[in-house]
Amino acid sequence: MFAVFAAEQQYHHDTRTREQERLILAAIRERSTPVPALGGTIAPSRRHGATPVRPQRAAWPRPIGVHAHDDAGANCVLA
Repeated sequence: MFAVFAAEQQYHHDTRTREQERLILAAIRERSTPVPALGGTIAPSRRHGATPVRPQRAAWPRPIGVHAHDDAGANCVLA
């Protein structure tokens, strides 16, 4: 009798788990589908625009709080 009860409990647990996973996958699919704009066309993605230009990296890391300058020699103080 205990084996039958355990099997029923396992069945109900698996059924609940499958239903929750199905709902999660449905929500993911719903969010990933493109939503058309009001004019009936799909709005362009912002990711495909121009990428910002990154400053050239130095050969060595700077300490935290120190900023790179184009004319670094002009601001250096020699003792």
